[in-house]
Amino acid sequence: MFYFGAHVSTAGGLANAPKNAMSIDANAFAMFTRNPRGWQAPALTQTDIDAFKQSLTASGIDPKMVLVHDNYLVNLATDNPETRQKSINSLLDELERVEHLGLHLLNFHPGSRLKSELTGALARVSEAMAFILSQTEYATLVIEATAGSGAHTGSRFEELATMLEFFKGNDNRVGVCIDTAHIFAAGYDLRSHDAYYQTMEEFGSIVGFSYLKGMHINDSLKPLASRVDRHASLGEGEIGWSAFELIAKDERLQDMPLILETPDSTRWAQEIRQLRELGGI
Repeated sequence: MFYFGAHVSTAGGLANAPKNAMSIDANAFAMFTRNPRGWQAPALTQTDIDAFKQSLTASGIDPKMVLVHDNYLVNLATDNPETRQKSINSLLDELERVEHLGLHLLNFHPGSRLKSELTGALARVSEAMAFILSQTEYATLVIEATAGSGAHTGSRFEELATMLEFFKGNDNRVGVCIDTAHIFAAGYDLRSHDAYYQTMEEFGSIVGFSYLKGMHINDSLKPLASRVDRHASLGEGEIGWSAFELIAKDERLQDMPLILETPDSTRWAQEIRQLRELGGI
């Protein structure tokens, strides 16, 4: 089964996220559980937790189809000790929040490093993830593929595979999220049938579809290999509708949250409907 949704608002309380997902006829969604641009966050109360769980149950949306997004300040790749420790503390707190809410997936950006220090940066991400997982019970850390701007890690499939290699033999709680705009900006073409399948086959051979835990479905305002992360509404950017039709029919992408982060929230219901129609759902 295909699960389409969007990154919905939690304004007014976390319990509003499932309601906002229902309003666009989604059967999956993404959300923040806290301010995405600050280190500090108030603890979840039992009232918050209960209200969210009740709302999620009422929505009929499977908890495994909720892709929580961590705050934007987290940088596990950095060699700055203070920022690294803050990032570990923040990501650990967020994964604990995910588990308190009865959810399963936490998506995060691996961060940036000194340009000459890719190998060390990838190791720092993996080591921090391992520590965070050791302090929590069951939820999965999901590394988001990046556009590769500046010295950000995670823009090449090989980098994602290297971070995951650390967990070989004990990899049931780690995975990746492909963002179509990000990987397009990083140089992976999606614009035609052949280009799409070449990119996805490359992902499968280097990373492996068993690690794919979700996708962000966005068109790109910037051209192929621009290394600039700018989202566009579906069919209105450099990628075009062909890729999204292929996604909607790709059986390898079933049973995971497929999340819109397109810029016009008033069009999310329409975009979800179009994806389902393209997939023949």
